[in-house]
Amino acid sequence: MASLSKDSSILIIGGGTWGCSSALHLARRGYKNVTVLEAHPIPSPISAGNDVNKIMEEGEPSENDTEEQYVWNRMHQITTKYWKEDHVFKSFYHPTGIIFSAISDDVYEHVKGYTKGTESEWVSLDSPEDFKKTMPEGVLQGDFPGWRGFWKDHGAGWVFARGAMMSAYEEASKLGVKFVTGDSAGKVTLLLYSESKDTVLGAKTADGVSHHADQTILCAGANGDLLFDFEQQLRPTAWTLAHIPLSVEEAGIFKDLPVLYNPERGFFVEPDAEKRELKFCDEHPGYINMVKNATPGYSEGTTHSQPFARHQIPVESETRMRKFLQEAMPQIADRDFSFARICWDADTVDRQFLIDRPEGKNGLVVAAGGSGMGFMMMPVVGQLIVDRMEGVMEEKLQKGLRWRPEQAVGRDWQAIQDRHGGEGKIMDFHDVQGWTSGKGDKEPNIDETAKDSKTCSTM
Repeated sequence: MASLSKDSSILIIGGGTWGCSSALHLARRGYKNVTVLEAHPIPSPISAGNDVNKIMEEGEPSENDTEEQYVWNRMHQITTKYWKEDHVFKSFYHPTGIIFSAISDDVYEHVKGYTKGTESEWVSLDSPEDFKKTMPEGVLQGDFPGWRGFWKDHGAGWVFARGAMMSAYEEASKLGVKFVTGDSAGKVTLLLYSESKDTVLGAKTADGVSHHADQTILCAGANGDLLFDFEQQLRPTAWTLAHIPLSVEEAGIFKDLPVLYNPERGFFVEPDAEKRELKFCDEHPGYINMVKNATPGYSEGTTHSQPFARHQIPVESETRMRKFLQEAMPQIADRDFSFARICWDADTVDRQFLIDRPEGKNGLVVAAGGSGMGFMMMPVVGQLIVDRMEGVMEEKLQKGLRWRPEQAVGRDWQAIQDRHGGEGKIMDFHDVQGWTSGKGDKEPNIDETAKDSKTCSTM
């Protein structure tokens, strides 16, 4: 394929977190003909980036890193610089600190591993009183039964996700990127190929329009393998989240809080200033939606997980959430939720991102496999996507983020992938007992989960 120039046409499929980041980096490098296709207005109501906050952790490589650790720590190092210094991102990062905690001995050892090499920076939390002292009086009122953990007041915190995504979108638009949105004009239905099938030529949208491009970038999140054969490298996996409204008085003390994270219970981040809503999640290995319908990556009758959208959560998820709140903040544990939904990402086998040019497919770069950690890396992911497109990605990163279908041979779709909480196993939406919005309602689990592939995606 001919080399790209700054005038080459570049098509980005997906206008979520990674799509907006890619558009920004392309525009900053001087590409003049960039188009983004997205089925929803930006910020998309089903994008995980369209959220009040996400966890952010700083980091940097060390001489003792394994190859895998180097990839993560190098990405942390670059993304931290963006969150702290880049005018598009820096106002959205709040380095309020973080608490890692656990209950069982094995998970305690797991979270203890987060402190390895930096033990002097962490404060041990061994009693309910220790936990309560990490936040203003009146925030943590629970008994924290069996909880232990570690706290530091720097090097981590949270980012205002929706604000950061919109900032990247607005800057990219200002620099000339064209965003085509809508369920007809922006919704991609298929990729366009050359007659020999060895080159991707662009994409076709629901309105029948063919968008030809010199280079196509596919970053459609959990929906990626509905458009392209990832050779079982992706497993769409969903998690559950909810919001609870706070009073004006409560919001006044729920400020500058460290993130509280317990892989056996859940996590919460301080409320947004506008709506005074506290976001929290229950922790578990994830939900899947196993179906047998045909997609570009799967033949009819082959079982695979397929995403769908729903602004409700399973009733058992609400039960887990309220247990988490009862142990940490019982004063709000019984309130109605103001918002609840399931949210999808795509797990790779090793939970490492996949950013590469697939073998035998010229004209295409894929970016997928956020594996639950895609948003904090938003600023650097766009850089890496453009680096790979241009052939200038750092060698160690290129190796770690490569196209690697050999890992997916005989893949165990039930693997929990070093996650905890919930029932200690991957759960299937077909098996849930019912659905709720957290307001005392309950709907039966009518098996319609595979009918709608419009999905919340962390990309």
